[in-house]
Amino acid sequence: MKDYKLLSPSNLGSILLKNRVVMAPMTRSRAIGNLPNDLMAEYYRQRSGAGLIITEGTSPSPNGLGYARIPGIFDKTQIKGWKKTTSAVHDAGGKILIQLMHTGRISHSLNLPKGAQILAPSAVKAAGQVWTDLEELKDFPVPKAMTAKDIALAIVEFEIAASNAMQAGFDGVELHAANGYLLEQFLSPYSNIRQDQYGGSIINRCRFVTEVATAVAAAIGKDKTAIRLSPYGVAGDMPPYPEIDFTYSYLAKQLNHLGIIYLHIVDHSSMGAPEVPMEMKKLLRNVFEGDIILSGGYNLDRAETDLQNGLGNLVAFGHPFINNPDLVTRFMNQLPLSENLHSDLFYVGDEDGYTDYPNYKN
Repeated sequence: MKDYKLLSPSNLGSILLKNRVVMAPMTRSRAIGNLPNDLMAEYYRQRSGAGLIITEGTSPSPNGLGYARIPGIFDKTQIKGWKKTTSAVHDAGGKILIQLMHTGRISHSLNLPKGAQILAPSAVKAAGQVWTDLEELKDFPVPKAMTAKDIALAIVEFEIAASNAMQAGFDGVELHAANGYLLEQFLSPYSNIRQDQYGGSIINRCRFVTEVATAVAAAIGKDKTAIRLSPYGVAGDMPPYPEIDFTYSYLAKQLNHLGIIYLHIVDHSSMGAPEVPMEMKKLLRNVFEGDIILSGGYNLDRAETDLQNGLGNLVAFGHPFINNPDLVTRFMNQLPLSENLHSDLFYVGDEDGYTDYPNYKN
């Protein structure tokens, strides 16, 4: 068998990975009552052949629970629930990071607990709709523009959530600054029209992201802190803007100074979104000295090519992990991948289309 770099061990900060295959974070909406549960633990355990698993987006705050049935990590019950998953993955020889995702304006009050608020850098409504279990699809509302006090509290919430993740047994934290959620909402001049220290210039629009990353790294260690970015991504009503290259170049430099372990670059062009230009990927590779996780429609050979060419250090796979829980074993043994993917079951609340996909059988 060919010696694939993708299947070789790697050090990620202080974390030793058995291979360079990453299970990408994917919202699956099985956290009934926003609580991690036994079903979720089994789902991640089944996929522990990955060198690294990144969980589905997990809110650091009641305000960030914008989707139906997504988990949180802001109270003791959620910490206890997540321990089931981390224990299952570690017992199976895997490593797992939690992705902290505050949805910001990508939300609806019907998905939030009592007393929570829909917050964003500015009172700018996102185009589109969101699913609610009570009333099905609803338009995104106009969010509340965050005050200085709201911003300070949100930073503390991320910090506390990261510490909670360590209590739950996670190997580290990935901050979700992509796909149109709160952290990216601060980066874009379309969603951030503030005129204070958190808006206007590129430096100011990057400030919230860098302050969150700084707080999390101080709380749990820079060797356990990472971030996900989606330059040129359009999810969550995020159109490209003229200074986008300069924005992400500046942000990557600031994150490099912090010494966090990786940048996870999202490219959803395989799903119909605009392609992230190769120049942008090379720019981030040149500016950031830590590891780069590549993602977006990869197969084994393309992943190997980009690793060998030095474009990244690890490669994340999303959809292939849904219906191929033994994906790494299939890669190692040159086995065909299952094409039996039930997209209509991505976000239902039970085991169907979740833990019922089989391993390969001869």
